[in-house]
Amino acid sequence: MDARVYDRARGVCFEEKQFRDKQADFLYNTAAGRALLRLFVASKAFSRLSALPGKRKKSASKIGPFIETYGIDMSDYGDTAYETFYDFFIRKPLPGKRPFPQEAGVLGAVADAKLTVYPVGPDLAVTIKNQPYTVAGLLDNAALARGFENGLCLVFRLTVDDCHRYCFFDSGRVTGSSAAGGKLHTVGPVSAQRHRVYTENYRCITTLATDHFGEAAMIEIGAMLVGKIRNHPVGHFQRGDEKGYFAPGGSSIAVLLKAGAAVIDGDIARYSAQGVETKVRMGERIGAAPC
Repeated sequence: MDARVYDRARGVCFEEKQFRDKQADFLYNTAAGRALLRLFVASKAFSRLSALPGKRKKSASKIGPFIETYGIDMSDYGDTAYETFYDFFIRKPLPGKRPFPQEAGVLGAVADAKLTVYPVGPDLAVTIKNQPYTVAGLLDNAALARGFENGLCLVFRLTVDDCHRYCFFDSGRVTGSSAAGGKLHTVGPVSAQRHRVYTENYRCITTLATDHFGEAAMIEIGAMLVGKIRNHPVGHFQRGDEKGYFAPGGSSIAVLLKAGAAVIDGDIARYSAQGVETKVRMGERIGAAPC
């Protein structure tokens, strides 16, 4: 199934083709593949092993066709002489290419992604990587989740063409970090079609005390055959500081804000209510703290 996305830069909606992985097709749509899943595939070890071909120098031959297929603007990235596809995938934008709003109280996007914003209510179940999550499920902590009742859940869905770096949306400090899940699931639509072999994705959960948006949480969600979340060890941070990156593969980030912490820009809120994602770039304004 294609995803409907609003491109706010162009003011148009489009149907985004979902990336399909031949490995995922085999694993989910054949008896042999499902047997492998149950035995050992959905594990960090297999995720690491499956990434090895992308780290070989001959994988660099895939970079040019990939850039052309997905229309990636490489002027954002400076030196493009990548030795491997892995190096290309974790590419970092040049300074100034993802400017972050420095005005106090302006909320910027944490990544290049497709964004959906949900009001947090008692019945909220957001679908991330074809799996439904309550806020308590995302956080793996029911008590912590209660603090976000009537707040907002911002889901940033990264696709294979996106830059897979992500940043802090405000200045502040880290108040806690943990991991949950670890049974990794596929990025695209294949696994939703039949046989939900595993139901939890690996998640890195960071709680934050921010200067302009109060207490918040950021959750990075991995995927089967990806599952690599690289967070930098920091205690304090400034808005726009890199928090980490995914390597390699498409993944998602959820940001939780407490009730009254932010007002989301009208176009994003309107399209989110219609089930349409909004294409955003890291640092792009998506809302603000209430006046």
